[in-house]
Amino acid sequence: MEKQTVIYPAVFAKDGKYILVKIPDVPGAVTQGEDLVDAVKMAEDAIGILLEDKTDYPIATDLKDIHLKKDETVALIPVDLAAYRRKHSKTIRKSVTIPDYLDRIAKEQKVNVSGVLTEALKLRFDI
Repeated sequence: MEKQTVIYPAVFAKDGKYILVKIPDVPGAVTQGEDLVDAVKMAEDAIGILLEDKTDYPIATDLKDIHLKKDETVALIPVDLAAYRRKHSKTIRKSVTIPDYLDRIAKEQKVNVSGVLTEALKLRFDI
């Protein structure tokens, strides 16, 4: 799997009419769903929200080291963070300073400077 895909164990437990989900390795990752499908989707979203602006990710606990209480189950939740970022990130306007000659060349060659900057930042942060 590529570097931008993370997989974490999630602990599921029935909580009244909802299914409570905890992702122990991702601080603050607690959510719930109306049914199992919804709970899994909410777990994916919780992981994405909490890790979308990170470049270092928590290490996933091995399933054999997860200790469940009665009526709890565990499942692995994969999240493609690159896809999550593409789907959920908005663009913002930034003012940048570049040498005049580079600006002229970029205009002549119809280069999208914002696109080049975005690609360079992704390479720099390895995302």
